Amino acid sequence: MATIDDCLTALKRILGDLAANPAASGLDRSLSCRLTDLEQMVTGRLTSGAVRDLTVVPDGPAAPKADIRLTMTSDDLVALTEGRLKFAPAWASGRVKFEAGLRDMLRLRSLL
Repeated sequence: MATIDDCLTALKRILGDLAANPAASGLDRSLSCRLTDLEQMVTGRLTSGAVRDLTVVPDGPAAPKADIRLTMTSDDLVALTEGRLKFAPAWASGRVKFEAGLRDMLRLRSLL
């Protein structure tokens, strides 16, 4: 199991790449990544070509609901950023869950 620090590093890397992509320009959305094995959630904001305000909060019913939501284990998150796991097969098999509004989903599909 990866640590929360490993996950924050991985999220900064993968979300930073996503935010820097021209297809993400103009997006201003809240985001979250639920780490099921750590029972933690990382929240932040995708805006102005960057990911800002990443914060770790306990997972649970009181956790905020973001515009763009990812759910996975800590090991799967690290594997995604290291290239050992590809997003499409992980999503198709249910290892990674991706939820967003239809407009965001269409805009982000080419990035993931």
